[in-house]
Amino acid sequence: MKLLHIDSSALGGASVSRQLSARVVAQWQASHPGTVVEYLDLVANAPSHLNADSLGFRMPAGAQGLTEVQRSENAVSEALVTQFLAADVVVVGAPLYNFSVPSQLKAWIDRVAQAGRTFTYTDKGPKGLAGGKTVVVVSSRGGAYGDESAYEHQESYLKVVFGFFGVTDVRIVRAEGLAMGDAARATAIGAAGVQIGGMFAGAANQAAVTVAA
Repeated sequence: MKLLHIDSSALGGASVSRQLSARVVAQWQASHPGTVVEYLDLVANAPSHLNADSLGFRMPAGAQGLTEVQRSENAVSEALVTQFLAADVVVVGAPLYNFSVPSQLKAWIDRVAQAGRTFTYTDKGPKGLAGGKTVVVVSSRGGAYGDESAYEHQESYLKVVFGFFGVTDVRIVRAEGLAMGDAARATAIGAAGVQIGGMFAGAANQAAVTVAA
């Protein structure tokens, strides 16, 4: 089993989403021994935003006349989409920045959203091609927005994106109210920790039964 661990917070060691995404990965490995983890830090290694040079993956295969820069950008897009498609599990650390996701994470999404690879169009509409995965979104928020808010375009956006890719198992671990005082921050992190523990309790128990048998 392959797990792709993605972080996108610019706060480094002070990031709650990074701390919690690491806990999710550790819990997954504990309940799924043998999982191979690949790590992608989108702040340290962010793909460029789409421009005339990086749109080459939308051109027909074998297109001629590409510049060296365009070929290089195509290689980046190919590596990212191949990495995503190869993963059985994807853990995404996704803080809320100005009501949406970090631009680095959006740049990654734009690279892996490829017709014929992660989705296609049919006579009945779009169809996802990257199903069969589990995606865990680790959401961190300075304020408190809950599930329904006109200001929230982070979790809802990611659910739509991964759903568009065909992923039906999208799980959310949320820590919100992190900027609303020390008590609220501690409560939010504690609640997220409980979420993480509960998320994999069944798998851990099943693993224990299997070993005992």
